[in-house]
Amino acid sequence: INNFYTVTVYEKGAEVVRLYHTLLGREGFRKGMDLYFERHDGQAVTTEDFLAAMADANGADLSQMQTWYDQAGTPEVAVTMDYDADKQSCTLNFVQSCPATPESDDKVPFLIPFKLSLLNPQGEAITLEIDGDVSAQYDNDQKQCVVNLTEASQGVTFTGVTEKPLPSLLCDFSAPVKYQFDYSTEDYIFLMQHDKDDFNRWEASQRLAQQLLLQMLQDRKAGRALGVSPSVIDAYQQVLENNELDHALRAEALSLPGESDLAGEVEQADPEAIHEVREFFIRTLATGLRLPLDACYDALNQGEEYAIDAASIGRRRLKNVCLSYLSSIDDESVHQQCFAQFENANNMTDRLSALSALADIDCPERVQALEAFETEWKDNPLVMDKWFMIQAGSSLPNTLEQVKALQSHPSFDANNPNKIRSLVGRFAMANPVNFHNADG
Repeated sequence: INNFYTVTVYEKGAEVVRLYHTLLGREGFRKGMDLYFERHDGQAVTTEDFLAAMADANGADLSQMQTWYDQAGTPEVAVTMDYDADKQSCTLNFVQSCPATPESDDKVPFLIPFKLSLLNPQGEAITLEIDGDVSAQYDNDQKQCVVNLTEASQGVTFTGVTEKPLPSLLCDFSAPVKYQFDYSTEDYIFLMQHDKDDFNRWEASQRLAQQLLLQMLQDRKAGRALGVSPSVIDAYQQVLENNELDHALRAEALSLPGESDLAGEVEQADPEAIHEVREFFIRTLATGLRLPLDACYDALNQGEEYAIDAASIGRRRLKNVCLSYLSSIDDESVHQQCFAQFENANNMTDRLSALSALADIDCPERVQALEAFETEWKDNPLVMDKWFMIQAGSSLPNTLEQVKALQSHPSFDANNPNKIRSLVGRFAMANPVNFHNADG
């Protein structure tokens, strides 16, 4: 990493530090940190010093961790599974690689702690018994294990597996890698409904949505009708109505991959097509789940006192995800529902969420809300930045004209970078359907 001025250095640095925690466990990581401060407090320190402290404090060979610092690129792990019903054994095969980067075509293997579990057909994680001498650590009463991948290709065999399982892979996002496994739509739905690993439950929802949206793009291009199967709608409903799940997790699992995420998955992106199929998916889910969405929203919209603890933040997040889905339905009652939240909100999160929902709807309530927000906050430059951003991010077809007009607004200053970022930057970076309009 040679550039300290992009977020990548911080994100990758944080993930690599987290790898030590995964490899050594909580106590081992703390021992390493204690030795690190004992040795280096007040010094200018290198990554090699940090690695050495972690290794020495635990008597561990972590020399392969140096590869994470020396080698560019995101590792990729291809996973396949072989199940032998007669032997009641299940073998997972891992092949790791790293794409070529400008400084090197030949990459050596990384040390990758790969956490996994195996789910039986009833959705329960089975007890894991590894056959042979394989480096692994167990967790959750031996229902999860971390396999340390050190070679370009290696396998691990589990014994006593009485039924063909479905693997839950890279639990807790145990390493910053990409993985591939041949999951079907039904497999993703199963993981959404049964996986006890919160990260993988969310990951399954994202991969399912991405798979379906990419298929819809192909269907649209081929002139085929778009559709969403009842089983998919049912899967999202089960997540929405599962009160045993954390509110924040449910909100994230119900949120679809963004348009830019989808653009990165196709060879030649068509922003208009991507926007169209994603909006179709949202409307279809919202229509099919209108009653449970309304019920969930009403249960969370009780005018409770504003608080900033994690539970309250999660409830607001889920409530506003429900409102976002409902706002995709072209219905006057929904417009009024959004405006009511805008008017009655006792915090900026709820007010901005309602305003964002209205910004994508061509209705009188949109104009009322934007004018009311401007009147209330016109003397607060930072809050007005949000007002500019919401309008610049609108998917309505006249947004470009609106962005041009807002450059003459009294609160806009072309010499202020924050104002440029909130209006022009938002339009250019977060509104692909309008910024990349086919008419140029």
